[in-house]
Amino acid sequence: MSCVPLLLLSGVAAAGEQRATPFDWSGLYLGGHVGYSRGNDDATYFIPGAQPANHNFGTIIGGAHAGYNVVLPSRILIGIEADATFPNFLETDDILVRRPTPQGIVEEKFGFVSTVRGRVGLVRNDWLLYATAGYAWSQARFIETPGVIKDEDKVLRLRSGFAAGGGVERALTPEWSARAEYLYTSFAKAGADLPSGTRIESTTDLHQLRVGLTYHFGHSASGTPLHTSMASPLGYDQWNVHGQMTVIGQGYQSFRSPYQGQQSLSGFSQFKNTGTATAYVGVRLWEGGEAYVNPELMQGFGLSDVTGVAGFPNGEAQKSNFPVPRLNISRVFLRHTFGFGGGQETFEDGANQLAGKQDISRLTITAGKFSVTDYFDNNAYAHDPRTNFMNWTMMCCAAYDWVMDKLAWTWGAMADFNQKDWAYRAGYFLLPEHSNSNFFEKRFPERGHFVNEIELRYGLAGQSGKLRLLGWVQQGNSGSYAEALAQPATTANYPDITLTRRTRSNYGVTANLEHTITSDLGVFARAGWNPGQVEMMGWTDVHRSYSAGASLRGTAWQRPDDKIGVGGVINALSSVGQRYFAAGGLGILIGDGALNYREEKILETYYSYALSRWSWVTFDYQYVANPGYNADRGPVSIYAGRLHMEF
Repeated sequence: MSCVPLLLLSGVAAAGEQRATPFDWSGLYLGGHVGYSRGNDDATYFIPGAQPANHNFGTIIGGAHAGYNVVLPSRILIGIEADATFPNFLETDDILVRRPTPQGIVEEKFGFVSTVRGRVGLVRNDWLLYATAGYAWSQARFIETPGVIKDEDKVLRLRSGFAAGGGVERALTPEWSARAEYLYTSFAKAGADLPSGTRIESTTDLHQLRVGLTYHFGHSASGTPLHTSMASPLGYDQWNVHGQMTVIGQGYQSFRSPYQGQQSLSGFSQFKNTGTATAYVGVRLWEGGEAYVNPELMQGFGLSDVTGVAGFPNGEAQKSNFPVPRLNISRVFLRHTFGFGGGQETFEDGANQLAGKQDISRLTITAGKFSVTDYFDNNAYAHDPRTNFMNWTMMCCAAYDWVMDKLAWTWGAMADFNQKDWAYRAGYFLLPEHSNSNFFEKRFPERGHFVNEIELRYGLAGQSGKLRLLGWVQQGNSGSYAEALAQPATTANYPDITLTRRTRSNYGVTANLEHTITSDLGVFARAGWNPGQVEMMGWTDVHRSYSAGASLRGTAWQRPDDKIGVGGVINALSSVGQRYFAAGGLGILIGDGALNYREEKILETYYSYALSRWSWVTFDYQYVANPGYNADRGPVSIYAGRLHMEF
């Protein structure tokens, strides 16, 4: 859901005419919030020799809220509100208390905090000052590792409590308001008896400082569209809000699997689902300067915990598992554009894009947290798993070691120099501390990822196309396949590539083509290569990759918003990479413990059916031959359904 600091929005308020009538605070509303939560957990362990544990904790939080208001003639507001709030995605950000025991480690985590509260406030034109109180509940998760029954024994409890606080809210437009609030929650004692015999009981208090945005239904002035300029404290020419939600369910039947390793795609049938909800909030800070923030809630599991196939079949599956939603501020960045005169082009209002005109000849500087592929290796027909192909190796050239944390994001800066028929981009991005890590190296310029891309735009037989040529080089803490293989066979976890990690370089190249055949039909192709001597840092285990396909809109059968896509991918390993995985090595996604090497081949086709101008349902099929490059396993047919909504 959406959120942005109140002071930031107020600070860029347009100097437009104020409304002649006060904002109408009555009626139904829906919004989102982010903030910071800090609290205390007082836990008692009922085992011999254990001492009570008192732990202070803190985390970034985010969630959604909804409610209904009634404004009395005296300008007193009475309302009811419900909300749900979730912790940040990092592994330790949901831990309330953690303690060693004779059996292992016992932790208490929280999955979410929810409240139902009454609100009483005072309305003064575009401002609302309110107090709130009510019932609260939370999910407590008591976990012991290693477990007696499983690797991780878990007991879930719902705990009750109360919430109280207050806040201030400011109307921004006839539909939108921004808020800042404080909320205190206190939860009664909850406990669990773990299979090992350990018992834990605890009480928890939380303090939340939150900011958010709220949409008020039925308040549009004379049917004015959502994203247009209007006389208001903050005109839509100065800011915008967009959002998306995507839910994917994916599964397959049992397939041939004579053996399995630590990171194999399970040979047994399975079905998994993932979900994301994202807000895109943008603000124009000055002429040419813009700021964006994208809070995102995510939940779910990928097939086999996102392992077993180098070309993984669900681009929404993160390399982490979230049984309940978790927050990630996926993007937060600044952008400044320098125009050099001449002709201009118009940019429509959209996600992370404010409406307006810009010089065609321009230089755009972007810095902050975002995805490398927001700007590099784009392709109109194969790039976004929320709207077209779902497979990872259709999103981006698989042999490009797209640097990221486990969720696809990194910190960096890039420059884009645009001309009418071509563009040149260059960027520097932080590398993970080691392969597949959520934490980044900060030793600049000793370590980092450098990428360059030139985009050539052309016309052919009355149709347009783009050719992108990308080169990258990086230096970071990575392991060597050859050195891992050279370890003594008696080495624990042989070949253990983590023991060979030191500062090393890697590099590669990619070619990316998109071409329009007709107004409805387009084709694409990609090819990429890297030497394949060291472990991949962020993306997936591929050293050569080739893909091609086509996308067709449904105009011919009177469904112009529908799409059909068909594409294929061939992924390959270097010779030393083949030997490493055959010896039982592990990568980011693959590791069967043995390897009868063949190229991994994937066919994907989908049909996207438009339910409305803002929602689509998609049916997707993928055929994977030699999953994880192993001819002893598979093939496997993977079926998926996707619901995508956006505004």
